[in-house]
Amino acid sequence: MGLFDTVSDEMIKRGECTDIYFVRTGEVLGKEKINPLVSMEVTAAALPDTWGIICGMADVVALLSGLPVTVEAMPEGTLFFAGEPVLRITGHYRDFCRYETAILGFLCHASGIASATAHIMCEAKGRPVYSFGSRRQHPAIATMIERAAWIGGADGVSNTCAPAGMPVVGTMPHAMVMCFPTPEDAWRAFDRDAPKDVPRIMLCDTYCDEKTESLRAADCGASAVRLDTPRSRRGNMRAIIEEVRWELDSHGYPQVKIFLSGGVTKEDVIAYRDCVDAFGIGGAIANAPVIDFAMDIVEIEKKPKAKRGKRSGVKQVYELVCGKHRTLPVGQVPPANATPLLKPCIAAGRIVTQPDMQAARKRVLAWISHTIEEEGAKKEPVKKNGKNGGQKKVPATPKA
Repeated sequence: MGLFDTVSDEMIKRGECTDIYFVRTGEVLGKEKINPLVSMEVTAAALPDTWGIICGMADVVALLSGLPVTVEAMPEGTLFFAGEPVLRITGHYRDFCRYETAILGFLCHASGIASATAHIMCEAKGRPVYSFGSRRQHPAIATMIERAAWIGGADGVSNTCAPAGMPVVGTMPHAMVMCFPTPEDAWRAFDRDAPKDVPRIMLCDTYCDEKTESLRAADCGASAVRLDTPRSRRGNMRAIIEEVRWELDSHGYPQVKIFLSGGVTKEDVIAYRDCVDAFGIGGAIANAPVIDFAMDIVEIEKKPKAKRGKRSGVKQVYELVCGKHRTLPVGQVPPANATPLLKPCIAAGRIVTQPDMQAARKRVLAWISHTIEEEGAKKEPVKKNGKNGGQKKVPATPKA
């Protein structure tokens, strides 16, 4: 173990971070000279919401590379539903049984964060959302948290250990404001000394009401004001936000944006997206419910076999032209023009497809854009076509 009670990469790679019953299973099977060829699938019987986003597969591929197994999986960023296999591993059971704990841990946690982020992004309707929650989890997994949030569609992240290729954002905490004689001194110092490409977003609720500090920050050159109001002081948060907006506008600062943070949930995003310009979200992303995946044998020695409550036989998940999914036994003729979602990752221990974080994010952003457009089209009124008396839809909401 390390200085901070974390497990090293080397221990995880060797299969030493596992549930003890896998170790005992391997020992018993070894003494009995039993090591069947099996196929195991990872599925979630239920989800926190109507759909999920698969994430954490890059760690699974890194873990299993070099082992005598074949792996097929949904690429990261793929939309999935309850009951669908997202990963299949084929090999001799003793060769990989002790890795089940780590495999599920990688997928359950990262997919939970990516899924929650994607659902929040759908509700934000194009308002920027930033991941501010890495402090709510062990620092050893900060990189994973920010990577999963980025794949889930977040516009930026706050932790300096985020993977390369994403915006790392944030301006000031209350502590910085309090280190100066007045908030104005803090805001002006930040404006003087912070890098020029950092937005002048000033924190405006340290000592007095949000309206007063927001106006004072605007006088100091703020491009946006961040409201991080404690829940014990919120009262009617919508009224506070609308009052701040009114005063900024009436005092000649219509260009100053409002940024909301501090315990923001998906429900808050829905409630305030019409009057807030951007959101910083902590626990609702970093502490998102995990996806409760399970890993089960579905085939032994190439014959369908499963425990009760599970469907035997190896399967493929297809995306249909209409966007729906269908799960069928491997070998059964799929519907016309259907796209198989489980794709080769590892063949006989060799990586054949390397997970791509940015490609995963693009998949999620495309789904978010589609969802926003579809919801916008449903809400828009239907107008009559004057030429032929038919119906036509008002154009959908622009893409996020």
